[in-house]
Amino acid sequence: MLISYHGHSEFCLEGADGFCLLTDPYDDHVGYPMKKMRCDAVTVSHGHGDHSDTKKALGNPAIVDSQGVWMIAPDVTVTAIPAFHDEMQGAKRGNNLIMKIEMEGLSIAHLGDLGEMITPGQLKALGKIDILLIPVGGYYTIDSAQAKEITEKIAPRMVIPMHYKAAGVNEDWPISDEREFLSLMNAKNAPACPLLRVTKEDLSQHPSVVLMDWKTE
Repeated sequence: MLISYHGHSEFCLEGADGFCLLTDPYDDHVGYPMKKMRCDAVTVSHGHGDHSDTKKALGNPAIVDSQGVWMIAPDVTVTAIPAFHDEMQGAKRGNNLIMKIEMEGLSIAHLGDLGEMITPGQLKALGKIDILLIPVGGYYTIDSAQAKEITEKIAPRMVIPMHYKAAGVNEDWPISDEREFLSLMNAKNAPACPLLRVTKEDLSQHPSVVLMDWKTE
């Protein structure tokens, strides 16, 4: 599997057969470069524009934006688990979906804009996770300390931070950058990875914390 990061909470997961899944596509007000691309599936954690611009996905992709278990290809399954965008059960910012993506023998969890501590029920629904994509910026989502605690609860083999303040992009946002999370995870010197190539067999050869470079196509 190839994993690339476009910024914010948008990742592209591409299988060896070319199957492409896009997560939480952001719109043009976010500040990262806008990129349209052919996709076979798109996951949307919630309906806010910075996570739901499915028009960027060319072709006729399957859209997963509601709770349930979705088999979107013979070997690709997405389980959408209900959660909240804030610590007041959605009263401030609404609902959120945690996505468990099973693809090429790997289990990837994308937490969307999770704004609360993960619950026992959500942990049970997630089960064993290989790669965790987790927001760390705070204010709109969990912060770095909460992200560390949730990472420890999920116990993935690899964690990749997302949804943080990026230099030159969203500097006026009231969120933190990725550095505190990396420090808490003892990975403050982690280099930015332009593209991650990972398989079920070689996952153990990769660092447990990976920072991805959104600037690389």
